[in-house]
Amino acid sequence: MSDESLAPYPLTTAVSGSGPAVLLVPAAAGTIEDSFDPLPTLLSETRTVVAPEYPGSAGEPIDGRALTLDNLADAYVAAAVAAGQESFTVVGHSLGAAVAVRAAVRHPERVKGLVLTAGFAAPDQRMKIVISLAFDCLARRDFRGYARLMVLSCVGASLVNMLPPGEVYRALGELAELAWPGSEEYYSLLRTVDVTEDLARIDVPTLVIATTEDTFVSPANSRFLADSIPGAEYTEVAAGHLINIVHTEPWNELIAKFFAEHNI
Repeated sequence: MSDESLAPYPLTTAVSGSGPAVLLVPAAAGTIEDSFDPLPTLLSETRTVVAPEYPGSAGEPIDGRALTLDNLADAYVAAAVAAGQESFTVVGHSLGAAVAVRAAVRHPERVKGLVLTAGFAAPDQRMKIVISLAFDCLARRDFRGYARLMVLSCVGASLVNMLPPGEVYRALGELAELAWPGSEEYYSLLRTVDVTEDLARIDVPTLVIATTEDTFVSPANSRFLADSIPGAEYTEVAAGHLINIVHTEPWNELIAKFFAEHNI
């Protein structure tokens, strides 16, 4: 696909480090830190880290543009190219994993590898229920209710045990409010994402990391991705859907080993 077809969203992009490029695609509306912190800092010790923010994140409006998986994939690839990177590995989390898969299919000349964490090809029934409940909370601007839902579905036991429940609710409620106004649009997109037919077309080294304490995106979804992508590797991290600092170092070690083994 030619660069002229790259996408309609002007993304705010941070670039750090030096070395082979890694493009980070986070989970839905929110910031890079919400999905990955402190992974960008760890990766930047050996890599050029390109970290665009989703349209609609951190209070930035979507401005009426169509929010589609193709447009998101194109926008992320365009952001990396604009940052001076001709090719890169894409690290995607949750919805970001689906965006990464679509980017690899639409821009095979750019994407040299994939790391997919807590990813899914299409929402399963439990995930659809959580999405529907989250959508209802956000539509009412009930950010505290949304936070409680996220604790039940997305936060692993290790994080819950570290923080008092009230602090978790407060932090996630503030995150939801910060991600407004993009959140509703992203949950609408989450209901319809389906990259099932893309998976057999992936022709780059791929690492799939399941989050075993995740009840939003079941580990079975990650297993399906690994089984459906030719040659994909599969591993697990004992985390909930929201990766946190407790798990970032082992996560980074898995990614670094994968990069080294495939020279990407």
